[in-house]
Amino acid sequence: MTDALGEALHLLRMSGTFYCRNELTEPWGATMPDMGDCLWFHVLTSGRCDVEVDGQVIGLEPGDVLLVPGGQQHRLFHGEGAETPVVTTLPHEFETENYAILRHGGGGAVTHLVCGAVRFDHPAAKHLVTVLPSVLYVRRADDMRATIDLIAAESKAVRPGGEAVITRLADVLVIQTIRSWLANDPAARTGWLGALQDQQIGQALALIHRDPAQPWTVERLAHQTAMSRSAFAARFTELVGEPAMRYVTRWRMHVAMNRLKDRDSTVSEVARGLGYESEAAFSRAFKRIVGVSPGQARAG
Repeated sequence: MTDALGEALHLLRMSGTFYCRNELTEPWGATMPDMGDCLWFHVLTSGRCDVEVDGQVIGLEPGDVLLVPGGQQHRLFHGEGAETPVVTTLPHEFETENYAILRHGGGGAVTHLVCGAVRFDHPAAKHLVTVLPSVLYVRRADDMRATIDLIAAESKAVRPGGEAVITRLADVLVIQTIRSWLANDPAARTGWLGALQDQQIGQALALIHRDPAQPWTVERLAHQTAMSRSAFAARFTELVGEPAMRYVTRWRMHVAMNRLKDRDSTVSEVARGLGYESEAAFSRAFKRIVGVSPGQARAG
């Protein structure tokens, strides 16, 4: 992997919105609600689980991991006649505000499942997640086996520190799953992901991501990657899908959206921090790319 892709993976630090350890008995079922700005993950540690998402049904076996990067609604179930109420309507035992235990089902064979919804904060991580497939499914892989075994051991019973252990292991497993997909699926070598792995264009992307406030030009990026201006411009557009300077501007707006969430930073400070000489110039670029003003984006 080039530095650009490695750095994107390094920035996959997540904040957990919700984690749940499930003890389910057949027949059982639940609907996961839409969590548009989150990634859903499910780790089956024992038993059986069917997942219906985007019109397809996937049967999970112990050790399998399934991600729903877009956070869209989907159903989990197993057993004949299983009903699938929205999971938030089921009685949970909350250990903390963001960690719960769910015991649910008809009293038959037992399934243990660890689920969660996580959110990514860094713009590079957010963008990486948006280009993942709508469903990312990995059967038990050798390089993930130790993490899954530890999650399985922790999910069998409530123990002191269990929440901290399971949530941290789940975060690691999400990153391992994404990394496994990137390494093994041909789709990961196309589009923006493919550009990240290109020796020269990946280097240019890494430079933009590291310091978007720099006064980047096509000439400067071409020089940094030891390419001619024309060759660089053509290859960048071919791999990334848009011209280099349009990408620079759009990336700055990704970063701006993140920084505008910090109520301690004014719009003027965000503008200066991204290399804009005036708040007006920044606001015009922001509205052109995002569709609303910086103030509206912050309020929303």
